[in-house]
Amino acid sequence: MLKGLGQMGDMAKMMKQAQELQTKMTQMQDDLQDILVVGESGAGLVKATASAKGELKGLDIDPSIFNGDDKEVVEDLILAAIKDAQTKAADRAQSEMGKISEAVGLPADFKMPF
Repeated sequence: MLKGLGQMGDMAKMMKQAQELQTKMTQMQDDLQDILVVGESGAGLVKATASAKGELKGLDIDPSIFNGDDKEVVEDLILAAIKDAQTKAADRAQSEMGKISEAVGLPADFKMPF
């Protein structure tokens, strides 16, 4: 179809690839909301669940850690679990974006703008 058009054919091919990439990126952004990761601290006493977009979805705290004298320890465990979940979410999002990059022929270490 585009044979014999030279650079015009190459440009059309590039535009088609760009449109495909945009469609896949939009779908991936929607999918990241449904992918859940769990961050933990205190050997699993505190668990934070987040979407791959980094949105905190849930917090599970083992009741055994509630002692009036350990308020700061509990707060630290909660923050650590949330940070762990956010780190895992960012890693998972980058992994999923890498799959799209690879599918369209971009370098494996190409960083998406989000």
